Amino acid sequence: MTSEEDLVDLRSRMKLIADADPSQYHNEFSLKRYLRAFKDVDKAFQAILKTNKWRQEYGVANLTKDSEEVKKHLLGNKGRVLRHRDMNGRPVIYIPAKNHNASERSIDELTKFIVYCLEEACKKCFEEVIDNLCIIFDLANFSMNCMDYQVIKNLIWLLSRHYPERLGICLIINSPTIFSGCWTVIKAWLDENTSSKVTFVNSEMELCAHLIPDILPIDM
Repeated sequence: MTSEEDLVDLRSRMKLIADADPSQYHNEFSLKRYLRAFKDVDKAFQAILKTNKWRQEYGVANLTKDSEEVKKHLLGNKGRVLRHRDMNGRPVIYIPAKNHNASERSIDELTKFIVYCLEEACKKCFEEVIDNLCIIFDLANFSMNCMDYQVIKNLIWLLSRHYPERLGICLIINSPTIFSGCWTVIKAWLDENTSSKVTFVNSEMELCAHLIPDILPIDM
C-alpha cells in the first residue's frame, strides 16, 4: 500500500519541477499509481520523469483521430474505445484480432495507434471512482497470421513503464485452441500482478459478469 508519507514526499518533488514546467504535472491519482507500481518514492519519481520525457519526444499530445497513423487504423477496425463501460465503470478498449495481420503492418504506426487508444480510454476514467481500464482481445476467427508478438511486447512495455496500474482487467474472448501455445509465450513476459488481471472468458454467461455483451461492436 502507498503510505501517506511517500505520497507527500513524491508530491513535493513533483511540485518543485511542475512549478518550473507545468507540463510535468501529475495529479494525485497518477502519483498513487506510480507509487503502487514502483514501490519506492525515488523509483516512482524517476519513472514519472521518464514518462514525461517520452510523452514529449513521442508526440503523444499530437495523436488524434485525425492523425494519419491513427485514422488509418481506425478505418481498418484495428481497435476502438467503446462508448460504454464494463460492470466496474472502466473504459473499454476493444481489439478484434481478426483484423490484424502481423506481416502487413508498420510496428511504429501501430504502436502510435495503441498509445492513442490508451490515451482516449484514460481520458474517460472517472478517477475518483476507478482509474483503470478494461482491454478486450476478441479472438473470433483468429489465425496465426493475426499473432503479433512484437505488438504484444510493446503493449506490455507501455502499460508497465508509461501507464502503470492503468490495466484493471484484460478479457480474452472467443479464444481458439490454437491460441494456447501463444498464451504460454506471452504469460512468461508478464509479472504475477499483470498476469492475474488476464481473464479468459469462455461463454456469454461468463462475459456478463464483466460487461453487457451488447456493448461489443458488431461492425468490426
